[in-house]
Amino acid sequence: MRIFGKVRHRPSASWRQATDRAFTLIGDGRYEDAGALLTRAADLEPWLSESWFNLALLHKFRHDWEQARTAGLRAVALLDKETGAPDWWNVGIAATALQDWPLARRAWQAYGLKVPGAVAAGGEPAGMELGSAAVRLSPEGEAEVVWGRRLDPARMEVLSIPLPSSGRRWGEVVLHDGVPHGERTTSAGHSFPVFDEIELWAPSPVPTWVVLLEAATEADRDALERLAADAGFAAEDWSSSVRLLCRACSESRMPSAEGEGEHLDPHDHSEPGHPGPLGHRSPGELWVPERECGIAAPAGLVRGLLDGWVADSPDSREWRDLEEVC
Repeated sequence: MRIFGKVRHRPSASWRQATDRAFTLIGDGRYEDAGALLTRAADLEPWLSESWFNLALLHKFRHDWEQARTAGLRAVALLDKETGAPDWWNVGIAATALQDWPLARRAWQAYGLKVPGAVAAGGEPAGMELGSAAVRLSPEGEAEVVWGRRLDPARMEVLSIPLPSSGRRWGEVVLHDGVPHGERTTSAGHSFPVFDEIELWAPSPVPTWVVLLEAATEADRDALERLAADAGFAAEDWSSSVRLLCRACSESRMPSAEGEGEHLDPHDHSEPGHPGPLGHRSPGELWVPERECGIAAPAGLVRGLLDGWVADSPDSREWRDLEEVC
């Protein structure tokens, strides 16, 4: 075998045993023990790209980005294919976490993605136009799927207003994994992948508030959301946007809309008839005026937004119990 060549050979039985045992340990969260076995596997078969890919994957799980970048670069140096290898995707995630933008651009291009020549002020890739997607915040805790805008293959800006249990805010940028876990579909037939958050990449200074509204009609509710958006911030009617799903349902192909009439989503594990995060449906076409609403806005602006909303139609709108929650 040529030492620096890319000739593939079957890994030894010892390599396979160490690797299989390591991934069992990873599944149990025993990263240190798994790392010792994967390091041993790399010592046994240092010319296998899989040895270094597996180590890079482990370092990604541990959020040890320097080590993930180092192992990832050793993996791609041993590849026998030009484009499309997942090794490059892991390098791209590590480079993005470290803000190593030249390497991130190289990784996405080597994977086979088109990276425009535009470079943002900070040096990161810009103009990739990857569109909208969903991201699962805190996937190992009280997971919550929210909508966002993909900035590049590994980062997403959160455009929904997350519930306070997630610890995330509107406008934050999260680093996410490359393999989708689930899908959300629309009535128009469009589908959007759901990616798992890895970690917070850039925090948002904008706090999250919860408020109880009395909105006589859906148009009254919509007016507050438009008012907040026009001010450069956001409001979201959690009473209609929140569904409680089990993990199996959340990670499957799910419609993103509620449906119409008295149809009840069999995958919705909340309590029908209760507004707010405990349920989001009401029988038939009945509109429930009391709404639990999330607002993302600075402290000096939020009350003015609500007062302005009421002032535009005082007979059909009220608010109370404003509280900062995140």
